[in-house]
Amino acid sequence: MTIFQHAARLSRGSVLLCVTAGLFPAATAAAPPAKALPVTTKSNKSVKPSLAKKQAPIPVPVPSAPVPTAPQAMPTQPPAPLPGPISVLPPAVVPSYVPFPRLAALAPVVLDEARNGIGIAQQMTRERGYQGRVLWIDATANIDRYNTAEKISSLVAKIKSVGFNTIVLDVKPIIGFTIYPSKFAPKLTEWVKPQGTQRLPLAFDPVREMTAQTRKQGINLILSMNAFSEGHRDFGKGPGYDHPEWQTTIYDVQLRVRREVSGAASQGVSDNVNGPTRNPDDLAVYTDLSRLKTTDPNTLIALLDAGGVVQAQIAASAMAVVRPTLPPGGAALVAATPQSVAFLRLNAAPAQKLSLESVPVFVPISQRPEKQVPLMVNPNNPDVRRRILEMIGEVALNYPADGIIFDDRLRYAGLNADFSPDTRQQFEQYVGKRLNWPDDIFRYQVNFPTMERFEVPGPYYDSWLTFRAMTLRNWLADAVRVAKTARPQMTVNTYVGSWYPDYPEVGANWAATDIQAGFRFLNDSYQQTGWAGLTSFVTTGCYYTTATIAEAAASNKSIGDSVEAAGQFSNRAVNDQAFVYAGISLDKFVGRSDQLRRVLQAAAASTQGVMVFDLSHNIDPFWPIFADAFSKPAFPPHAVPGLVEELRAKREAQKVSGAPTPPVVIYRGTSGTGF
Repeated sequence: MTIFQHAARLSRGSVLLCVTAGLFPAATAAAPPAKALPVTTKSNKSVKPSLAKKQAPIPVPVPSAPVPTAPQAMPTQPPAPLPGPISVLPPAVVPSYVPFPRLAALAPVVLDEARNGIGIAQQMTRERGYQGRVLWIDATANIDRYNTAEKISSLVAKIKSVGFNTIVLDVKPIIGFTIYPSKFAPKLTEWVKPQGTQRLPLAFDPVREMTAQTRKQGINLILSMNAFSEGHRDFGKGPGYDHPEWQTTIYDVQLRVRREVSGAASQGVSDNVNGPTRNPDDLAVYTDLSRLKTTDPNTLIALLDAGGVVQAQIAASAMAVVRPTLPPGGAALVAATPQSVAFLRLNAAPAQKLSLESVPVFVPISQRPEKQVPLMVNPNNPDVRRRILEMIGEVALNYPADGIIFDDRLRYAGLNADFSPDTRQQFEQYVGKRLNWPDDIFRYQVNFPTMERFEVPGPYYDSWLTFRAMTLRNWLADAVRVAKTARPQMTVNTYVGSWYPDYPEVGANWAATDIQAGFRFLNDSYQQTGWAGLTSFVTTGCYYTTATIAEAAASNKSIGDSVEAAGQFSNRAVNDQAFVYAGISLDKFVGRSDQLRRVLQAAAASTQGVMVFDLSHNIDPFWPIFADAFSKPAFPPHAVPGLVEELRAKREAQKVSGAPTPPVVIYRGTSGTGF
């Protein structure tokens, strides 16, 4: 800091006079000679040398640029040694590990054991012969497979006969109805599919029958619940439609265009590019004219360049004749109602310029049905939280199942949820100040005319990520307490997609509290919201068709888009806080039996087991493959009493000892995988 910078920091009105010999040598030499100053005597009376002249002001030196000085010579040091060759041992050869040797004979596979074998959970389960083998049964897709007692008995027997050791039965699907009689939700009695309507008798309780059969036949049963989904968009049904106050409030923007002249009218414009408008009077936006399908001769179209300047105005009836093309970065505005046509005709003549206005709006999610299929409710709503906890207690008390698992609706609807007044109050209390809502969290930037939208973070963006992750983590802790109070031996588990960076946007931090990985959002506060340590196992949707890292490299595909890479990262993210099972999706392997064999190897080698989704995915041709893979029986580690506690204790001891752990390798996966 210079002396002038220091002076500027003094309080207003103060004066700093600092004259130091040699401080400004050049300025001092050039200054005029100073006048004589008053001299104060012991009597405190000033003696004036001259009464005829007024006292001259004190000269202040004018600073000049500092004069550089030569650096002082450093003490003589001995010269650094010149570099020479080194000798490094080759990396240690890691013994191979193939989970299912019988499959390898039919479909050879090369596995990355150097990284698959990392972690206490991997070592412990392999040494003791434990392995999770989970089959998922979706509630709505499989009604015809479990709607009688006889079907359930046969189904459980079949599943066990091929070597699965755990069944997940979906008891509260995204519609919010339950397949068991509940005090808190209607019972699901039918489901309409393209192949026909499936029916579940009102008086029949498949959960009670499934519980009885799995206990009788000796297979683990986990009951699945979609925590914060209370409706299905495609059917318009669910408790969330009956209780709109439960619905999450999403932050959106209302968009309008106007001509750039004073007093010009404005018109609503759609943000659904290349698709229908939400409001009939809104202008549609197309960046691909081949997708514009209209036969109404009254429709009017304006072609805009990238700057919003109108290039042409064309009637829809002339499109086939004119065959226009869009300027680079441009778009077409399409008016289909008398109101919007009148606006476009008056305000979008050639050479006129249009600009976009955006205003934040906060709406229930049911008003934006195009956003997602599940009707998501607000995790910050006390009534919503309490009701779902009561359902967990109901299930735990009434059914002697081995555990509960929360499907991928243990989350928020998106980064733009929840923006209700209740959540705003809670968040402002969390950060300790009144905010500029929503810009202090983020604002939407919309590029016109292409309507490309992106988020611009505000000063409390990171706090928003942490606050929502903390909210869900704390709710899960409540759920664990409710379940284990009702049934102490019950496990609590979660399913999530495998690409971890997707999850800050929806508030679900499924990793361990000590994960170390190179993600910007993973600050110290966010890290503490990890929920893996509250669960017995986490299963991640590694829903890729490429099995291994070696296979991806050999076929010039992204390494991260392999089951093995996704499983490796899932295992490292959970970091011995719980067991991990890589999930695979059967619908990707129709007619590809050998690839399924390789994928099973990759899943079980990179994690402590495999979860297969779903029974409804034409599973019958695959039963023999599972029988081969699981020919050697194994017990699921999550079902071994005290094992997850032993795992965590070993991990804690490792941390206390200071033993190093290998760095987490991040292979970029595909966003949305398993989501």
